Parts: sequence; C-alpha cells; structure tokens
Amino acid sequence: MKERIIPFSPPDISELEIAEVAEAMRSGWITTGPRTKLLERRLAAYIETGRPDVDCASQESIEQFGQRVVCLNSATAAEELNLRIWGIREGDEVIVPAYTYTATASAAVHCGATVRFVDIRKDGDPITHMPEMDYDALEAAVSEKTKAIIAVDLGGIVCDYDRIFEIVERKRSLFTPLESDGTPLGDLSSRIQKATGRVAVVCDAAHALGASRVVGHTGAGKVERAKRYVGAIADWTSFSFHAVKNFTTAEGGASTWLPIKGIGNSEIYKMYQLLSLHGQSKDALAKTKIGAWEYDVIGPWYKCNMTDIMAAIGLRQLDRYLGLLERRAEIIKRYDAACDALGISHLIHHAEGMDSSNHLYLIRVPGINVETRNLMIEKMAAHGVAVNVHYKPLPMMTAYGGDCGEYPNAYDYYHNLITLPLHTRLSDEDVEYVCETLEKIAADCARD
Repeated sequence: MKERIIPFSPPDISELEIAEVAEAMRSGWITTGPRTKLLERRLAAYIETGRPDVDCASQESIEQFGQRVVCLNSATAAEELNLRIWGIREGDEVIVPAYTYTATASAAVHCGATVRFVDIRKDGDPITHMPEMDYDALEAAVSEKTKAIIAVDLGGIVCDYDRIFEIVERKRSLFTPLESDGTPLGDLSSRIQKATGRVAVVCDAAHALGASRVVGHTGAGKVERAKRYVGAIADWTSFSFHAVKNFTTAEGGASTWLPIKGIGNSEIYKMYQLLSLHGQSKDALAKTKIGAWEYDVIGPWYKCNMTDIMAAIGLRQLDRYLGLLERRAEIIKRYDAACDALGISHLIHHAEGMDSSNHLYLIRVPGINVETRNLMIEKMAAHGVAVNVHYKPLPMMTAYGGDCGEYPNAYDYYHNLITLPLHTRLSDEDVEYVCETLEKIAADCARD
C-alpha cells in the first residue's frame, strides 16, 4: 500500500468560516459582541431541539433562547464558572472519574475543593465500552462533604445520568447547602444550593456537543422519558470548542445549566458575565449605548470571555455541524468493521437510546502490555498514521499523586489503549489506509 500522511485531528475549516471571520474583523466588533450573543442563542436552540438552523435573530427567539448558554474562552473556564456559581468552596469535595483529562479535576481544584477520584467499571460500560465511572463506587464515595459529581461524556458517549441522579437523590440527607456570605456570588450560590437541595450533577461535555440519550431524570427533576441532548440533562454542563473538537472556535467553550426553581436564567447569566469579565457590570457591547459608559466592578474576578472572531468561526461551524457528525459516523462504521475482524475492542458510539457525538475512536488491543502498545504507536507513526492515547488516568499524573494503585480498572483500561484518527478531513482512502496499517502493525507486534 502506498504510504500516506494521516494527521490525528486537524480542524475542519471551510471558506464559510474564513469569510465570516473576515466580516467580523471588518465590522469593528472583534471582542465579545453581537456574534457571540447570536452563537449563544443558536447553541441554546440546538441543545433544546437538535436543529442548528433555528432562527435566533428575532425578538421572539431572543426571549426564548437568550441567556441560557454562555460562551467563554475554554471549557476549563466554563466548568470552573459552573462550579463557582454552584458554590464550590474550600473544604468541599468534588467526585471525578479517575479516567479523564486534567481539566475535569483542575477546575474543582481552582475553586479550593478536594478532588475524590472514583475508579471506572472493569473494561468500561458493558455496552459502549466507554471508561465510565463505577456507579456503585460513586455512591459509596458520596459523603457530607460532597458538593458535586462531575460525569465525563468521554469520546462523545453519554453517561448513565438516570443512575447518577438516582444516587444524588438517595443521598439528599447528607447534603448541607451553603449559607450566604453576603457577597453577590455567595448569595446566589446559597440560593441555588438551597433550591436544589442535593449534590450537583455536573457534566464535562468537552467531547459531546450534539450527543443525546433517552433519560427519565434531569437536573429539573423527574421528566417524561425522552431523548434529550447533552446540555439539557445535567444540572450544569461545559462544552469545549478547542481546535481538536468536532465543533471549533479555535479555542473556546460554553456553559449551560437547567432552570432552577425561584431563580431566573437572567440572574444566573448575569453572574457568568460578571465572573468572566473582571466583575465588571457592563460589557463592551452594553457600554456602546448612549450615556452608558459608567460601570461598577462587583467582584475581583476573571477574564475568560469569548470574542466575536471566535464566535464567527462557531456560527459557520454550526451551519455545517450535522454534516460533520454524519461524516464521523461513516468513518466509525468502517473502523468498527476493521476492528471487529481483528478482534480488537472499540467504543460503541450508537446504542439503543444513546447517540454519541462521534468524537474519539478508542481501541484496546488484546494481549499486549504498555511497552507493546507504545511500540505500536511508534510503528503507526512510522507509516504516517498519527495516533494518540485518551487518557493516561489522572491519578498517574504527578499533580494528582502519581499512583494509580487504588484505581486498577482505570489502569487496566489504559495499558493497551490506542486512539485512532477520527476527523472530517479524512478521505475514504485515508480511512482504508488507517485500517490496513492497523492490521499490519497488529500482526507484526503479535509476531514479535
């Protein structure tokens, strides 16, 4: 076979995105402005309906979909602001799966919390094979100090949120809501926790824009069992729009939340604006109104807003998004067939009642150790195929203790794992080349 160069995850940027960015730069609005606000509304509509083409320019749509999503400069910032508005403080504990990327845990650490890791199920979920938390271990880990559980929809596969909500409902008696400290943020957090009355279910959906699952329980309580998109299931959700994600704004991310009884979306949205822009009571767009130059600083907070240049990319990405997801699904079908023929375990992205966003393609090669896995990665690269590993379990990292001994299932899942390239710039010929190269390298390593 003729060798090719297959990058792991380049962004899919068309002339549509380029033209929209150029128009944004000509407009004079290059920081947070009208394009960011429009992208927020369009994302809110997409999360609710599954349609990226909902008209979000009218006054009616502004009222329907406005102030329900906040676009920021990263998913890490989005998760941290979710936790801060919920009210995570020093002394609190946040439960995190041992198998995830550092941002899932570091956002909680930034808030002063202690992270409590939970191991995954042996070999992952029995249907999807996603490295999902062991829910029995999760339930045992919830204590009087637990204020949030962060579930990770890794690879775009949606966790069992019904099970997670059942756990936090059973543990209501352990939960003590935060008392207000008299500050605007502390008062809002206290009211949110008192209205919720239980541990928060936080979704790390960095991989999962457009994924869905049939659920009967959401952050709004028990609901009619139905298909719901990620962003409309957990109490709080964060998305990533980094360059390697299905949907990109180069860097960037977004927060969303479910309605909380007695607290309006506009109040919560306003707090995100304050936290993301130095605690300043007006953003640049608001200050353009005649006589509206004056502002206050409510708190000494952060700088993590999205710009209109980033939002311009996102607006045109969203126009194309369903097609991008469909192309990823086509590639997955070919990978599935190749891996099944080779006896290699892989993620199942589509199962009864669950549709993934098709973000990552994880495979686990039977009968190999870490050294052989690493050799396979090197040999794939020598043939021009860039592959990766998602992820090295967090407890193995120096920042989180450097020891995975208490999380054997996470280590076992990692030791023979390889992530194949999965992106929309792959041609059919590229996909065939990846499959053929995998078959050859797996056979060579088996002989070795």
